[in-house]
Amino acid sequence: MCNDHSTGLTRRGLLGAGALAASAALAGGFVRPAVAQSSEMKAAPNDIAPDEAMRRLMDGNARYVENLTQNRDMAAGREARAAAQYPFAGILSCADSRVAPELAFDQGPGELFVVRVAGNFVDTNGLASMEFGVAVLGIPFLMVLGHSSCGAISATIDVIENGTELPGHLPSLTDALKPGVEKALATKPADPLVAATEENVRYNVEKLKTATPIVAEAVSAGKLKIVGGVYDIATGKVELV
Repeated sequence: MCNDHSTGLTRRGLLGAGALAASAALAGGFVRPAVAQSSEMKAAPNDIAPDEAMRRLMDGNARYVENLTQNRDMAAGREARAAAQYPFAGILSCADSRVAPELAFDQGPGELFVVRVAGNFVDTNGLASMEFGVAVLGIPFLMVLGHSSCGAISATIDVIENGTELPGHLPSLTDALKPGVEKALATKPADPLVAATEENVRYNVEKLKTATPIVAEAVSAGKLKIVGGVYDIATGKVELV
């Protein structure tokens, strides 16, 4: 999919002659927006500026923190969502059960395109998912979302500092987290877990920004913005980092 889209990042370009078959096959599972197929049709609901998408996301978090959430009727729009999806933001989140992006940002079904993995790091599959969101679904904004008291980050610190050997496939997870964590620990922070959590988010934001061809080109063209955030489990607040 990636090579087919290196010369054009709009959904119309992606669905052109060269990429139609591949896009159609993928879209069968993800439900791509029908409005993007014709220049005569109105713009998709998520065809908004990256800064507007970020504002919408952070406003939702402010409502969540104040317990003033608006999205309570999960059945609303269900029939329309069966035909198409228009997520306005993609979230790379930790798999921690206490972190629920749709709730934390007060967004209903179909609003967020969420990829989750313990430690919220970018791997090949996660990147491919984000590329799909950007190139096919037209997402204008991505966030790498870490959180307080992250067990994956804590385990990585333990491995680095104490040489702890983890069972099963867990070493592959901590290996993926080491670059950001090691950078944080090198500064000898007062709170290693907090510093490592934030630095891991920053590291993966930069990794996404430079991921060629799809994401990096969208960022360069001003069509996509990528930021990092840390969710405080105790308060529900997301702070940008």
